[in-house]
Amino acid sequence: MDAIYRVDGNRVLTSPDAAGPWDPLMQHGSAPSSLVVWAAEAIPTPVPMLVARVTIDLMRPVPVAPLTIETEILRAGRKIQLCAIRLLADGVVVVGATVLKIKTQALSLPPDVADLPVELPGPDQSRPEPADFSSSPFVSGMSLRAARGRFGAPGPGAIWYRADRTLVEGAPVSQAMRAVVAADFCNGTSAALDFREWTFINADLTVSMARQPVGEWILLDAESWIGPDGAGLAMARLADTEGYFGRVVQSLVIEKR
Repeated sequence: MDAIYRVDGNRVLTSPDAAGPWDPLMQHGSAPSSLVVWAAEAIPTPVPMLVARVTIDLMRPVPVAPLTIETEILRAGRKIQLCAIRLLADGVVVVGATVLKIKTQALSLPPDVADLPVELPGPDQSRPEPADFSSSPFVSGMSLRAARGRFGAPGPGAIWYRADRTLVEGAPVSQAMRAVVAADFCNGTSAALDFREWTFINADLTVSMARQPVGEWILLDAESWIGPDGAGLAMARLADTEGYFGRVVQSLVIEKR
């Protein structure tokens, strides 16, 4: 199949193209993150709502294998919906997530309340970043444009990301899905350590959005902090071509190769 996932009820068939760079039998974190958002957006709401926050705990490495989706509404109200999403492999929870949706309503805001503009080069003006830096099949389905720095190079970086492959068969890639797919690349966008000597896998992913992004390109304006005891943080401001709209934080597990 051309898509990363084929969903039939609560059963999920996973394509080999979901694999990440750490292990060819394990999925790239962006893949199950996008599936979580797709499942959350499929839960009906009493009034129109949009995803405002996604928190994903990667309980175990997610195998490139069939999965089961479980969903639960934790709180249902007139203004918000909080739902839980769980992904299971062979009956074991590999991803646990919560997704917060907020009621959409048109507001007449003061003129001085506006998106902070992006002063970095846009995707059309940024340097193409070949996806051959990684052996990950999932990464081969992405386009990258570096506005500042290079992917995997030490130090803060700013890179535009675009998901080019269908994620869930028969479904469009939603704007919230685009945001979380890009967000999981935060630790590579702002690598503080040499990938050849260290691993810095994220154990979780939190994405918060003040609004839905527009367009196909998502910018990660990112930096990482590394602690002395095996933990670290990768953080980024999220933007589209109209300005900044959100933030992402990852907790990192630091290990010497």
